Amino acid sequence: MSNISIPLLGLVDAGILGHLDDSRYLGAVAIGSALLSFLYWGFSFLRMGTTGRVARALGAGDPAHANLELYRAVVLALALALAVMLLHPLWLGLGLTLMAPDSGLLPLAESYAGIRIASAPAVLATYAIVGWFIGHGNTRWPMLILIATNLVNILLDVVLVVGLGLNSDGAAMATVLAEYCGCGLALYGLRRRLSPRPGAFNPALLWQWRHYTALLRSNSHLFVRTVTLLAAFAFFTAMGEKLGGPTLAANALLMQLLLLTAYGLDGFAYAVESLAGGRAGAGDREGFYHAVRRCGFWCGVGAVLLSIAFLVLQQPLFALLTSLPEVQEILHSHRLWLVLLPLVAAPTYLLDGVFIGTTETRDMMTTMLASALLVYLPVWYLSQPWGNHGLWLAFTLFNGARGVSLYLCYRRLSRSGGWFGKR
Repeated sequence: MSNISIPLLGLVDAGILGHLDDSRYLGAVAIGSALLSFLYWGFSFLRMGTTGRVARALGAGDPAHANLELYRAVVLALALALAVMLLHPLWLGLGLTLMAPDSGLLPLAESYAGIRIASAPAVLATYAIVGWFIGHGNTRWPMLILIATNLVNILLDVVLVVGLGLNSDGAAMATVLAEYCGCGLALYGLRRRLSPRPGAFNPALLWQWRHYTALLRSNSHLFVRTVTLLAAFAFFTAMGEKLGGPTLAANALLMQLLLLTAYGLDGFAYAVESLAGGRAGAGDREGFYHAVRRCGFWCGVGAVLLSIAFLVLQQPLFALLTSLPEVQEILHSHRLWLVLLPLVAAPTYLLDGVFIGTTETRDMMTTMLASALLVYLPVWYLSQPWGNHGLWLAFTLFNGARGVSLYLCYRRLSRSGGWFGKR
C-alpha cells in the first residue's frame, strides 16, 4: 500500500500538469524528475543495504548491532546529502547537457531540479530509516510515512500549481515540503520504536571511520546497479524527447502508470527482503525457500491483476491523465506495452528482494550491466526505424533479461548453499 502511494503521487502530478494548456510543463517535470531520480536513487543503497544488514543481524539474534547499522546509515546519508547540495550545479549542468532537452524545456527543467535538490537531507535520511523498519519486518511505519508524504504533496500541488499558477516550479516546491514532512514523521516513528529495543548503544562505535569505508565498499554493487537502472530510465526519457514533445509527454504518463506496477510489486520484494534475509541470517533453509515461494506466488498474482486492470481501465485512465489530443493519440497506440510490462518485469522485482535481503548484491550489479549493455542498447539501436514502439520494445526486453539472468544466479546460489552463513 505504501509503495503504490508513490506512483499515485506521480500520477497526480502528471494529471495536474497534463491538463495545463502547454505540454512543456509536463515534459520539464519528466526531465527534471529523471535527473532527480538518477541522483536520489543512486543512493538508494542506504535503504536496500540497511534492510539486508538489519535483517541478517536480527536473524542472528543481535538487535544492538541492527540499531548500530541504522545510526551509521543515517550519518552516511546526511554526509552524502551535504555533498550533493554543494555540488549540485555541476551534476545538474552535466545531466541536462547529456539529456539535451529542447531549448523551450531547458529552463523549466533546470528550475524544477534546482528546487527539488533542497530535499536531499530529508530523502536520504528517510531511506535509511525506512530500511531499518523493513529489516525488522515492520512495514506499517513505512506505509504511514509514504502515504502522509504523498497526501501532503497532493494538497500542496493543488495549492501551488492550480491555485497559485506556479506550474512545474510549484510541483517541485510541493515535493520538497512534503519530503521534509515525511522525514519528520519517520523520525517520530523511529523514536517510538527504538526505545524498547534491547542492547546498549556505544557512541564510540559510530565514529570509527573504517566502518563507513567498509559500508561504502559493501554497497558499491548496489550503487552501480542502481545507477545503471536509472541511466536506463534517463536514456528512455532522452530518446523519447528526441521524438517530439507530445511523445515525451505520453511516455512520461505511461511510465507513471508502469511505476504503479513497479512500486506495488516491490511491496512483495520488501517482504521477501525481511523474511528471507532473516531466515538466511538464522541459517533456516526451509524457512528461506518457503518465504521466497510464497512472496513469489503473490507477486505473480499481483502482476496478473495489474495487467488486467490496465487492459480494462486504460480508456478512463488516459482521459483522466491528459486532455491534450495529440498526447492521448500516442497513449492509445502504445497501450499494449502497458498491459505486457507488469508480467514481464514481475520476476525481476521479486528476485531483487531476495538478493537485497541476503546481501548478495554482486549478482544484481552484473545482471543489470549485462541486460543494459547486451540487450537494451542493441535492441534500441536495431529497432530505431520503429520509432517509439522500438524504444518500448527495448525497455520491455531489458526488464525481461534482468529477470532471466537473476533467476539463473538464484539457481546457482541455491545449488551451492551460498545464501546461508553470511553476516
